Amino acid sequence: MLKAKSLLLLFITAVTGLNTYAQDAGRKTISLNDQWEFNKENGPVEKVNIPHTWNDKDVLDDVAGYYRGLGIYKRKLKLDESAKGKAIFLVFNGVAQEAEVLVNGKSAAKHIGSYTRFIVPISSYLNYKDDIIEVRANNRFNEDIPPLTADFTFFGGLYRNVTLLITEPVHFSQKENGSGGVFITTPQVSASTASVQIKSFIDNSSNTAKKVQVLTTVFDAKGNSVANQTVAVNLGKGNMLVIQDIKSIQKPELWSPENPYLYRIVTKIIDAKTKAVIDQVSNPLGFRWFKFDAEKGFFLNDKPVKIIGASRHQDYENRGNATPDALQIKDIELLKAMGGNFLRVAHYPQDPQILEACDRLGILASVEIPVVNTITETEAFTTNCLNMQTEMIKQNFNHPSIIIWAYMNEILLRLKFSNDKPRQQIYFDHVRELAQKLDSLTRKQDPSRYTLLVNHGAWDIYNKVGLTKIPMIVGWNLYSGWYSGVPEDFAKFLDRHHKELPNTPFMVTEYGADADPRIHSFSPIRFDKSVEYGIKFNLVYLNAMLSRPFVAGGQAWNLADFNSETREETMPHINNKGLLTIGREPKDTYFLYQAYLLGKPFIKITSAQWKDRTGTADSVALSSTQPIQVATNLKSAELFLNGKSLGVKEAVDHIIDWQVPFVNGKNQLRVVSRDQNDQADINFQLQPFKFNDSNIPFKNINVLLGSKRFYIDEKEHQLWMPDQPYKAGAWGWIGGDPYKGTNNRITYGSDKNILGTDNDPVYQTQQVGIKQFKFDVPDGEYELALHFAELVGGETKEALAYNLDNNHKKEVEEQRIFDVSINGTSFMSKVNLAANFGYTTAVKKTTRITVQNGKGILIDFDAIQGKPVLNAIQLRKIY
Repeated sequence: MLKAKSLLLLFITAVTGLNTYAQDAGRKTISLNDQWEFNKENGPVEKVNIPHTWNDKDVLDDVAGYYRGLGIYKRKLKLDESAKGKAIFLVFNGVAQEAEVLVNGKSAAKHIGSYTRFIVPISSYLNYKDDIIEVRANNRFNEDIPPLTADFTFFGGLYRNVTLLITEPVHFSQKENGSGGVFITTPQVSASTASVQIKSFIDNSSNTAKKVQVLTTVFDAKGNSVANQTVAVNLGKGNMLVIQDIKSIQKPELWSPENPYLYRIVTKIIDAKTKAVIDQVSNPLGFRWFKFDAEKGFFLNDKPVKIIGASRHQDYENRGNATPDALQIKDIELLKAMGGNFLRVAHYPQDPQILEACDRLGILASVEIPVVNTITETEAFTTNCLNMQTEMIKQNFNHPSIIIWAYMNEILLRLKFSNDKPRQQIYFDHVRELAQKLDSLTRKQDPSRYTLLVNHGAWDIYNKVGLTKIPMIVGWNLYSGWYSGVPEDFAKFLDRHHKELPNTPFMVTEYGADADPRIHSFSPIRFDKSVEYGIKFNLVYLNAMLSRPFVAGGQAWNLADFNSETREETMPHINNKGLLTIGREPKDTYFLYQAYLLGKPFIKITSAQWKDRTGTADSVALSSTQPIQVATNLKSAELFLNGKSLGVKEAVDHIIDWQVPFVNGKNQLRVVSRDQNDQADINFQLQPFKFNDSNIPFKNINVLLGSKRFYIDEKEHQLWMPDQPYKAGAWGWIGGDPYKGTNNRITYGSDKNILGTDNDPVYQTQQVGIKQFKFDVPDGEYELALHFAELVGGETKEALAYNLDNNHKKEVEEQRIFDVSINGTSFMSKVNLAANFGYTTAVKKTTRITVQNGKGILIDFDAIQGKPVLNAIQLRKIY
């Protein structure tokens, strides 16, 4: 049975300048986040503050790739005479990914890896007058440094806090792999008693021996001392380990998600002669114990707990990975507010604020190093992996929230040597050997926590290579119904693991479906990116996991949308699987999780997120009937539209659906269940069933061709709706078929990045072979806009590895030339989209039309060669 551990807090406190600093007796910590100069290699110099990345903009543009190279940061450092004779360090929480630190032009240290802290002693390099600090960061591809490839962006920069640490020559060691030098364990914990062991590494950088006392005190949450111990130590020059055992803390308050009770441990180095405090650090402490059971799941403090939460990437909208502290903490608060009890810190160690917040809020956690997709078979790669694992464990050793250390993710996703099976077997052997080394290292460094290796859903190969036999827990990243298969395959996979690996605990470490918050559908299907499909997908997965005790838990992929520069699709460069947007606005799926997980009564009109709608009036009504969805953990609820009841319905899987007759303009929805209620205002633009309906005045309409989804252009506040075949007296297309791409994932449309627009969904679908489009509008003045993009052809790009069902048919480029005329008058002649505008490039052509003699608007598409296409169309009445 594994016992709990306590939290090691980073002792560096961010402050504003050299004259203002946090001080624990004997030490000072000073923020160095300001007054930096930065330039790319041979680039112009600019003034920046930390956190900073040079990739916050170029990962979002239409040009493939982003800057991966050298970035240089410089800063002046002015120290007064009082600093002489002290031990002085620079503390870097994260530099991506290779770093060299120079002081006054001399190299003081180098570090490999973007995601762990490193500490640089600089006393011997200082002149204490006009010192210059220089950091040379490089995020170039290096085959010896993980990650090599991944579905996230490898931002470069000095992107986490930088601190100056000043201590006495005798201090807690700064040589322990970026840790604070104090390691806390709880060898025995029960509801009646607990013990604590404190291992303190103390460094004496002076030339003389010194007699000191090491005093450790445990304080409860109210500040009362509950235990203490003093050890006398004779320090010679160099490093020394001091071990203290505090036994028999009676009736400890236990740490759990429901009651994340934190004690505080203060450890002091005291001068034995003067009794002055030489150095001091403080760490929170949490008492708990836990175990994983292959049959019954996870237990915390002897109570069964179903682990449900999310994974997290660290980047934020328009900031890249240079995310301020307050926004980092907000993420964990949002996870807690969702009802989640677990965070998979993926795919790399993150800012210290994250695990501190998990400790404080009661979020269990796993942390991993970024060995993703593939490995390099070199000694240097192995060494770097082992160093990263050691740094991760030691730096985060004391967090009570951490229960798992992990070290690989989907490592067989990008198979090498597929055409050379004997060589591939050697590669598999090397992967397995690396996994075994990392697992053995982890168990040695920290025998009290579990180890985890995460696989994608290729059951046979991971078992064949032997990767399911190495870790204490197996993680599966499963996307049945998204990248491949159907959602119902998910439960079958869970049952297969339980049957074939009955003694191995496991979790679902990833699952999710992209949900672009701008896209909605009344007939959601796989890969349409609609919010509604996201709801359907997550319902299936949640029900399957919650109904199987042997599934220890699951982590949704992802807490929030995140940047992945190589992605295209409806929102290029963004992975939309988040329960929150990249700007941390909740999606409908976030509310679904609240309905499943919260212990208090909850009801929410999830569809309220779609607050601006459009639709065609029902045939003889002044309204348009559309579905509204409510998420709740209550048995039933009643929905009101503009004060009129639409009936009481019972929840099925925490969801209730109503068909709502929306009227033109403002529609007020209110849902009520017992003393709980929620309301939303929906602004509805009603389109006439036929244009001659005088009760519904026509203003404008925006139509997506070849599409079954709605799209909201948030910047221009335009509402796009699916097309329809022509109906007399109304509008629609004549002839042709929806565009179908060349892969098996997408039922209609393309997932290519459309150049020259932020409204990719407007151009990613089209009607191919269209002959006409008609608007039977009354006489008047109108503005018409036609939208085109050539979806076939262009540069062939490497298929993304995570798209498992990636059986592309070869694109057959056809010469496409056609004429467009409006009401018999030529509008566009010999249109060749590829030749005239380029492939996958947005083209918009606008004209003004005078409709007279009751003829309406008729647009003809006449083929010269190949098939004409139309991607979208807009019509606006002027007067």
